[in-house]
Amino acid sequence: MKVLFVGPSLSGQPYDRSGLEVRPPARQGDLHAAVRDGADAIGLVDGVFGFVPSVWHKEILHALEQGIPVLGAASIGALRAGECAAFGMQAIGPIAQSYVSGARSADADVCLAHAPAELDFMPLSEPLVDVEATVAAMDITAAEAIALRLAAQSIYFADRTVEAIVAEAGLPLAFADRYRAARVRAKTADALLLVERLKALPPGRGPAPDWTFIASDPWRGYLAELADWAA
Repeated sequence: MKVLFVGPSLSGQPYDRSGLEVRPPARQGDLHAAVRDGADAIGLVDGVFGFVPSVWHKEILHALEQGIPVLGAASIGALRAGECAAFGMQAIGPIAQSYVSGARSADADVCLAHAPAELDFMPLSEPLVDVEATVAAMDITAAEAIALRLAAQSIYFADRTVEAIVAEAGLPLAFADRYRAARVRAKTADALLLVERLKALPPGRGPAPDWTFIASDPWRGYLAELADWAA
């Protein structure tokens, strides 16, 4: 079973889901649940944070220790891939690779606000990685490009709409239409690449890594809570 955690990064995008069990954006415990459900490969794209605990590095390491390939891209998957690549998590696409290399380090570069599952997790704000890619594709002056990038960087991720960026940059409102005409969805491109890589993996779990998973006190406490809940 190949499990894919995705939401806004592929909202409204047609893609082949055959052979995949698609689950909503992951929160703490969801990857561990996928392991317990029998996953032999996991693709992590989107996750939730803030109002609930986010995907735990420890559960990623637990999956890897079981010989389960874990691929990360685009959003929290890119963040966790940057943090867990040394242990075998696969960083898929330019965004994830930028976190692995250290070219990026800020969580806010990939964050966005989005609608609930009932509305297919529709994005409601612009992630900075998409802004940067879009501005680079626009036919504008260097000064206008700098103004748009700086404006986007200065706006809280949930408030980073196209209109807010243009207004903060001090540019005419018509730039919003120019932005949308040139829009590059960098996160979507990387998420689609992860889907391809995940589907291409051979069935079954792989060999165990050459490192040892340490069951820390927080991990043992987490397992004890699961056991209490199940009882």
